[in-house]
Amino acid sequence: MYFGKINKNDIANGEGVRVSLFVSGCRNCCEGCFNKETWNFKYGEPFEKSHLDQIIEALKFDHIKGLTILGGEPFEPENQEVVYNIIEEVRNTYGNTKNIWMYSGYTMDKDMLPLDGKVHTTYTNDILNNIDILVDGRFEIKLLNLALKFRGSSNQRIIDVKQSLKENKIVLSPLNEYKNFKPQK
Repeated sequence: MYFGKINKNDIANGEGVRVSLFVSGCRNCCEGCFNKETWNFKYGEPFEKSHLDQIIEALKFDHIKGLTILGGEPFEPENQEVVYNIIEEVRNTYGNTKNIWMYSGYTMDKDMLPLDGKVHTTYTNDILNNIDILVDGRFEIKLLNLALKFRGSSNQRIIDVKQSLKENKIVLSPLNEYKNFKPQK
């Protein structure tokens, strides 16, 4: 797997200050994508043990709330083994003291969970079982809404993955709620 960037102090891609990994490769190719260069599976550099060590080291600080993996597309079948290994190492090192968010243009209930889902692999369930939040759904330029938290278009969902798996249905995070922004006078 290739990656484009590791951001060690990200405040845009999840709650709190986070470490974010931008993986390379995406077949969704959403119109208006903010990270178009990561569509290429060979963008950036190959992910190696030294990069994993950087992530683990960056997560050690108390002000860092967790890890976000986005892209590109972390759930492309070619990326899932390395993504799972990263998540497994974070869980082995930090347990549940750091939360893990992932972003995907695919959907949990249609593309990931079914055995015949578009991106279901032998790693998909292990990934989902070890993350906290999934922001899913393609970015749709016609549904762009700059007032939304942690996502760009109104079709995208912020999913509480642990609760969804427990209840065997999609359970949205309270962060999914949209509140109209009203500027103060």
